[in-house]
Amino acid sequence: MTYQESIDFLYSQLPMFTKQGQVALKKDLTNTLALCKLLGNPQRRFKTIHVGGTNGKGSVSHMLAAVLQLAGYKTGLYTSPHLKDFRERIRIDGQMIPQQQVRDFVKYMKEGMSIINPSFFEATVAMAFDYFSAEKVDIAIIEVGLGGRLDSTNIIDPELSVITNISFDHTAILGNTLAEIAFEKAGIVKLGRPVVIGQKQIEVQYVFEKKAKEMHSRLTFASDQWKTDLVSTSSFPAKMHMKARSWDGREHSIESDLTGVYQLKNISTTLACIDELKKLGYTITDGVLLQAFKDVQKLTGLTGRWYIKSNNPLLVFDTGHNEDGIREVLASINNTSFARLHFVLGMVKDKDASAVLKLLPKNASYYFCAPKLERAKPVRELLVEAQQAGLEGNTFTSVKDALEAAQERADKEDLILIGGSTFVVAEVI
Repeated sequence: MTYQESIDFLYSQLPMFTKQGQVALKKDLTNTLALCKLLGNPQRRFKTIHVGGTNGKGSVSHMLAAVLQLAGYKTGLYTSPHLKDFRERIRIDGQMIPQQQVRDFVKYMKEGMSIINPSFFEATVAMAFDYFSAEKVDIAIIEVGLGGRLDSTNIIDPELSVITNISFDHTAILGNTLAEIAFEKAGIVKLGRPVVIGQKQIEVQYVFEKKAKEMHSRLTFASDQWKTDLVSTSSFPAKMHMKARSWDGREHSIESDLTGVYQLKNISTTLACIDELKKLGYTITDGVLLQAFKDVQKLTGLTGRWYIKSNNPLLVFDTGHNEDGIREVLASINNTSFARLHFVLGMVKDKDASAVLKLLPKNASYYFCAPKLERAKPVRELLVEAQQAGLEGNTFTSVKDALEAAQERADKEDLILIGGSTFVVAEVI
């Protein structure tokens, strides 16, 4: 079985939430536990940090991985979804899992998977755990896929649990109120293990306090511990300068290659996590910390978060796709100098498009499109909803055509933004 045949098997034989939506979701841990049992329970043989939340969990996961690997720890990183290469999901010290390892896993587990019938995500979680165990990582950062309590990753006993924030997303699965969503995400808090919550939100604060008390877990709200302020940004090369101050008087002057202004919150969350890791005995110097923030993309391969591709006109990709994510994207737009905004926009069917569209600027030119997957919102439907929200633009038969049209019409002083869905960004990255 070749690598491509292995990937084709994973894509074609296993249900994928990213392609099919809720019908592909397995709402319990049974399959993941069964897969890992066949592998000898690899998840028990290395230390982990579990990172969940509505927005920012991918960035925080990559920041933590950058810090730990630069501090000398052999660091695994599991994230989802990928943008271009399946192997982006599973990395050690920034390097993607080798093709041979993917082949070996599928070959070894193919019969077991035919019996267990896992989802695509369940299989990739098991693959990551098996790989991290075989390579004897010191620690692995595990990003939650969806929710927390019933997410396939939630079979680990982490050193630290992290929940970045709570906002509305996947409401059909996680609940229609912030408290219901917070309850699901709080499911990653484990007995006696510390937990860091990125943002203290009055609507859900009590949910986390109650859960931490039940689990005898030390609870920290990062927004109480660290305040990070923007000093300056540059677009090309992409850099952001910040000043971070802790509640006890410590200060850091931080430079980061992640330039979306929403990264200010993620850096505060990461700083609070590092404080907790130091309490657990991890050795992380300030020099390592600051260098890691400076080189997150280089160290970990992170892309797609206010990712500046080129200049004249400024071309930016961002995977923000729910209400809070789009608000953060808008903050970055407002922090950027340009003449006119050209927005290449596509969405998926199971998102509340109307809520997002109402937030978008009405003085921009829109290029409506649909990513190539079953969950994609048909472009004509997107156009109708956009017009109802007061947005104007044209429809295109592909993301590629939409981007080319935007590039043809944009002047050098303009900003072209590609977003609305991770899968739109994935097609052009």
